[in-house]
Amino acid sequence: MANAERFFRYLFDSAYGRFNHLIARWLFLRALGLIYLSAFFALLFQVRGLIGSRGILPAVDYLRFASSLGAMRFWYIPSLLWLNSSDRMLMTICWLGLFASLILVINIWPRAMLLFCFVCFLSFVSAAQDFSGYQSDGMLLEAGFLSLFLAPSGLFPGWGAKHPPARAAVFLLLWEWFRIYFESGMVKIASGEPQWRNMTAMDEYYQNGPLPTWIGWYVQHLPHWFHASTAYATLALELGLVWMLFLPRRWRIVCFFIATAWQIGIILTANYTFLNYLVLALGFLLLDDRLILCFVPQRWKRFIQDHADSRLKTDCPPVPSTIEKDKMEPASLPSENLSQPVTQPKAPHGRHETWHELLRPQLTALRLSLTGLILGLVFYATAVELLWIVFPTLKLPTTPIEALEPFRIANRYGLFAVMTRGRYEIEFQGSQDGQNWQAYPFRYKPQDPSQPPGIYAPYQPRFDWNLWFASLGSWREYPIVINTEARLLSTDPDVLALFAGSPFRQEPPHQVRAVLWQYWFTTATEKSKTGLWWRREFRGLYAPTLTRDPDGRIRAVEFPTVAPRQ
Repeated sequence: MANAERFFRYLFDSAYGRFNHLIARWLFLRALGLIYLSAFFALLFQVRGLIGSRGILPAVDYLRFASSLGAMRFWYIPSLLWLNSSDRMLMTICWLGLFASLILVINIWPRAMLLFCFVCFLSFVSAAQDFSGYQSDGMLLEAGFLSLFLAPSGLFPGWGAKHPPARAAVFLLLWEWFRIYFESGMVKIASGEPQWRNMTAMDEYYQNGPLPTWIGWYVQHLPHWFHASTAYATLALELGLVWMLFLPRRWRIVCFFIATAWQIGIILTANYTFLNYLVLALGFLLLDDRLILCFVPQRWKRFIQDHADSRLKTDCPPVPSTIEKDKMEPASLPSENLSQPVTQPKAPHGRHETWHELLRPQLTALRLSLTGLILGLVFYATAVELLWIVFPTLKLPTTPIEALEPFRIANRYGLFAVMTRGRYEIEFQGSQDGQNWQAYPFRYKPQDPSQPPGIYAPYQPRFDWNLWFASLGSWREYPIVINTEARLLSTDPDVLALFAGSPFRQEPPHQVRAVLWQYWFTTATEKSKTGLWWRREFRGLYAPTLTRDPDGRIRAVEFPTVAPRQ
């Protein structure tokens, strides 16, 4: 029993935590704060057009419909918007999240700021419907939730030497990092996608992804052997190299540098919002302070060693501390002692303990029990989700998975199981006479063949992103297309703000339609002659053409006759 208690504390009590991960934790939490900052910053300019009262998918209508769930609606749709779903509340949530993420970056009250960020982002994701069905949202919510157990307590914790990171929290964050890679590799194999079997998956990857970059244009034109090599390397990294996480320290360091270089390459050649930045940040936890100190400038290294826990050690030559500077002798830093907790000061002899001090052991036991229960449920749910990829018929209890699902803190990942075989772009057009059509310009996604694809990540243009998914399916599956047409007929300012401008400044159009184009990167010869980055071909009407009658009623005047991708 005593051994079980010691093992439990070893996993969940920060007093027994990872003393040699103070800098790694500090770096990760600052990076997480910046990622949250990018997410809320992007929402400030989009949220009203996406789910505002006059947006494409109004949250107020969604929540009104979900009210039929009764009291369970608060569990299935955990959102502050239940208090008030007005546009002002939407903006308040975004501003609160933005402010909290900024305070997290400067390391003030990190646990409280992480909680604010998590609640605010979950409030949006739960009510955003089609605009939040991304794996990146689940990744951020899972990492943000687990970081509540990683972050040091206190208003100004500094390096958090008195509250080192709990081992279970570090492991589960690395477990998320591992699953993002490994599960993505497994679904590629399980899907039976011939492009992965034939190593042709990367041949048109840079062209057909959601939001390409201009660097991707150049990489696309490299020879086939390069693309075949990167396809093989992708599978090797996702299915093999990430297992270095469970090997000794030196292997984990090698894995960090390989995975980091890989993520930087993805960031430069594709806009996957904050996804790759988050995976890169999670990789910081593969390192320990011994290695990180080798890359820290001397004056910062001395400051860290003076203010961090005395158990901190380094592989590099030690720097004289401030006290020992005059003696010019190296600072002696003892190695990490995994069995000894951080001791807490006791009450002076002869003084009666307060009620808070008397209850401290019981409160600590309760806190650790809740921590163990919550993190244990997260691990169980994520482990089962992983096992089901390998053994889909395996019978295991699903109640913990179903209970955690609304909070997006125990997710299943799987990126690019099936590769896109063509690039299609939806374009909205308006007309006054039904004959001459003018296009609404987009901010981010490809449209003008002469404009190079940009680099926007970690900024996430959710409207442009969703239209890429819609272009691969039918308008009946994606109500955002027909809803956008209706809003454009009314020249709704919040929806128009999602575009780069409007061709109808004086009066609204009489008709609006959505058409489909197919895009290809130009060849190097074509680009040198024409200066164009893209060539495109018109595929036809994607969704019904809408018009507004004098009485305000909106009706369809033309329907697509054939599948425009055929």
